[in-house]
Amino acid sequence: MPPVFAHGRLRLYLLKLLDEAPRHGYEVIRLLEERFQGLYAPSAGTVYPRLAKLEAEGLVTYATEGGRKVYSITEAGRAELADRSGELADLELEIRDSVTELAAEIRNDVRGAAGDLRRELREAASASATPVEDESWKAAKEELRKAKQEWKEQARRAKDESRRAREEAQQARRQAKEAQERAREEVQRIAVQLQEQFARSGGVLGSLAGAWLGGGAGPSGPAAAPPASAPAPASAAEAEAEAEADAGAGWAEDLVPSGDPARDLDRLLDRFRDEVRDAARDRGVTSAQVAEARAGLAAAAARLRVTLGVG
Repeated sequence: MPPVFAHGRLRLYLLKLLDEAPRHGYEVIRLLEERFQGLYAPSAGTVYPRLAKLEAEGLVTYATEGGRKVYSITEAGRAELADRSGELADLELEIRDSVTELAAEIRNDVRGAAGDLRRELREAASASATPVEDESWKAAKEELRKAKQEWKEQARRAKDESRRAREEAQQARRQAKEAQERAREEVQRIAVQLQEQFARSGGVLGSLAGAWLGGGAGPSGPAAAPPASAPAPASAAEAEAEAEADAGAGWAEDLVPSGDPARDLDRLLDRFRDEVRDAARDRGVTSAQVAEARAGLAAAAARLRVTLGVG
């Protein structure tokens, strides 16, 4: 029989089950059996040592209730689960494949047992001088019918579980991609607004924002004035919207998405911090400009918290 869980994957799935709710060891074993539609159940000797190791690593903790240990995931455990979200989606597909393989093995066992039963009955009938009694035949046929029915039911459950796991994995990938795009768009939008605030302050930070987002030299450089051939905007609001669109276009497009939205957001914020720090170091910055930058960054941070659902 092929292994149900590849190396290290049972550890990850235990964290997933404890992230759903606190559980004691027997409940974890029962849930794993349910996820595999009764085709596989890990032993206590497999589950309890891994729970103890997770507890030693600070990823889970436990409280004693009614003489039993009830395990709960810690913040460190949730952090590891978040870092391995893509691997968890792959694990769901692996579980589907394992259920399919186990069902195939059971089907082959049932077929083999049915064949052996037929062969034994034929041999018994041939060797006996008297016909096999009707009751014996009826019992044998009933056993064969039950075996076939059980195989069909297990195959159906395996098929349903396989379809469910595939749909969940596809949904997880879509959600990760959407979250990544939303985070990228929000960072770009806030960066454009910061540029506008810095530009109104003039001086070093205005030059910095123009160089970072617009690719020019700031209000006093070539990027400060539009080309002579450019048509004048119809209003100040349209001019500001047009400036924001031009400034944010193409920023950080060289950062290829990694598939992990949290990591991609960190990379965008690192890029913002590094470029602002480098430009301020090269050109110098005053206390007044730092104060205005703090106010702009506070507003941007508040908008990001709302976007990311943390306040």
